[in-house]
Amino acid sequence: MTRAQGILAAGFGLTVVARLFDALPLYVPGVAFLLIGILAPLSTRLAARGASVERRLNLRRIEEDQAFEFELRVCCGRTPTLAGAVLEPLAAEPIALGARRHASTLRVSARFPRRGLQRLEPPALLIRDPFDLSRRVCPGTGTVHELLVLPRTEPIGAAGDGGAMTPMASFRLAAGASRAALAEVEMDGLRPYREGTSASRIHWAAMARGAGLLERRLRAESDSRPLVVLDARGAAGPEDLDAAVRAAASIALELASAGGCALLLPGERRATALDGGPGPWAAAHARLAMVEGASNTPPPFLSGVGVRRGPTFYVAARRLSRLPPGVDGVARAARVLVVPGRLAGRTASFEVAGCSAYEIHARPGATRSAPRRTARGAPAR
Repeated sequence: MTRAQGILAAGFGLTVVARLFDALPLYVPGVAFLLIGILAPLSTRLAARGASVERRLNLRRIEEDQAFEFELRVCCGRTPTLAGAVLEPLAAEPIALGARRHASTLRVSARFPRRGLQRLEPPALLIRDPFDLSRRVCPGTGTVHELLVLPRTEPIGAAGDGGAMTPMASFRLAAGASRAALAEVEMDGLRPYREGTSASRIHWAAMARGAGLLERRLRAESDSRPLVVLDARGAAGPEDLDAAVRAAASIALELASAGGCALLLPGERRATALDGGPGPWAAAHARLAMVEGASNTPPPFLSGVGVRRGPTFYVAARRLSRLPPGVDGVARAARVLVVPGRLAGRTASFEVAGCSAYEIHARPGATRSAPRRTARGAPAR
């Protein structure tokens, strides 16, 4: 029962008592309560006719905790709109409105604390009488608005326990100037000579042994790029998962701007190459926003990235103390484990987005690669 219905019932009761006991003084409040109980809902009903509210938001993507503004267009009906409020899903509480006769525009600021796809229902207009006895909700115009909240990226800083940021500095160099040099000089076996190949790539020793005209096959450039892997399984809570996603995004963006890297997300069988351009990073940033940490979240498929000669950053949503066994078969260079929070008794190399990074040394014999083969199957020299 609404307040207006309660007052209407009270007025009806007082009128009945006055009639039964011939109590004339009770007629006055009884009739007054009856009139208030009838006029209050009638006034809100008339004010709601033609009244509406519309959200004007042109954004499709926004980062976490980034403030943005949008407009609310409030339209009045044929009769003046009574006091009320706008029920906006983006606002923490209803936006109060005073009595008004004409359409008006409100500017509202909001932000999202967490990443993910947000489905925003249209706002609604709440109309009430001055005594708040009767309320009526007018649905807003427009459709459901989808907004993708991207994980924020944070700068990489030195560890709080005094650990130097040497791994990150060296990896940035490896991703930049050293990456091109490594891709040009490191040999990955021999193959038959192709017409037009530079003479500097011809393997003259093989020709002297009678093996024919062969050329050096150089290692693929993508193998020498740093690799960032995100493992979203087993997070202790949504805070740890979001911290791991932010750390992966921050490291990938840092390395991409320094010369390029590759990013492998949960469930993906191929790593995405990031070269600092806006297109690949925008697509990867959107996929990072949609990463989930449910019990059925697939692991990153390391078998699909091949052997990596560049540094590997393994970002885990759970607090691992060592790298999973599959990393040893992929990483041939430096390995860095990034986990939420801190590991007791370990010195971090750097910190980013609430996570700490620890350089992991390879186990003896784990990084030994198979001998390279020539075009005829003999080991390359």
